Amino acid sequence: MLRPRSGASAESASSPRGWRVLAPVPLLSRQLVTRFNPTERVVRDTGGLPEILGRIGDLEVRLARTTKDIRRCQRLRFKVFYNEMGARADARGFISRRDIDPYDRLCDHVMVIDRKGKINRFGKAKPKVIGTYRLLRSDVAAAHGVDFYTAGEYDLTRFLDANRGLRLLELGRSCVLEPYRGKRTVELLWHGVWSYILHHRIDVMFGCASFEGVEPEKLALPLAFLEHHAAGNRDARVRALPGLHVRMDRLPQEAVDLRAAMKTLPPLIKGYLRLGATFGDGAVVDHQFGTTDVFVTLRVADIDPRYIEHYGADASRYAA
Repeated sequence: MLRPRSGASAESASSPRGWRVLAPVPLLSRQLVTRFNPTERVVRDTGGLPEILGRIGDLEVRLARTTKDIRRCQRLRFKVFYNEMGARADARGFISRRDIDPYDRLCDHVMVIDRKGKINRFGKAKPKVIGTYRLLRSDVAAAHGVDFYTAGEYDLTRFLDANRGLRLLELGRSCVLEPYRGKRTVELLWHGVWSYILHHRIDVMFGCASFEGVEPEKLALPLAFLEHHAAGNRDARVRALPGLHVRMDRLPQEAVDLRAAMKTLPPLIKGYLRLGATFGDGAVVDHQFGTTDVFVTLRVADIDPRYIEHYGADASRYAA
């Protein structure tokens, strides 16, 4: 469930965001949409961002705007996290075949779509969601009186104090459908995130990234590598919550083979490292998702200039 901030009422934390149609439509059409196809209701405003953030061939990246868009992202997450990676679904998720989370109704969802992903029975191409990222801004979390999702695993007190007054963005629930896990999809997904960061003038990104598996001893090399070589400022590190904290210094620094360690890192964590990210104190085993999580922080000002040049200082590289 959503975690209320200190001093926030439970009512304010659980109040659903009201549905609203942003663009005027004829009265009859509006009634038909509401009555017969409520999933087409517009529930997100792009906030001035273009409808399509970027495009490579038949792939395009955009923000989810309708209930249907968000459900398509949830179905993709279910396919990847539950069907492929073996996460354990609750009854609601099992029946709906969607990865449903209370934070979904507060977050923005970046989605990569293959416009020719499926051919329906009438021989027409049907777009398919093949990648997604979930984004929660600090101003949105504050407006709804909730903590960040990451606060369920890590103590964010020092992190939030150290970044008071800055614009923060929590990233999570990222996944790409297996046949599409190539350079084009990942680059387009990051292009969408970069466009969002620039538009909302984000200062700091953070969140959890995951290793597959729930046995930290089998992850000794990559965890020790992050602990010894990507810890950042040790006096200001975010620490895993008591009772969840798993030591990452499972090997001494001199025993860490840098080249071998890099090969064991998941692509997402490797990507964060190349951008200039640092990692928190302690891993957390997530038994529901069958993963071992680590905390990631990335200040926009610290992003390697090569990557800013690659995507464009104005996010123009793959602009539609």
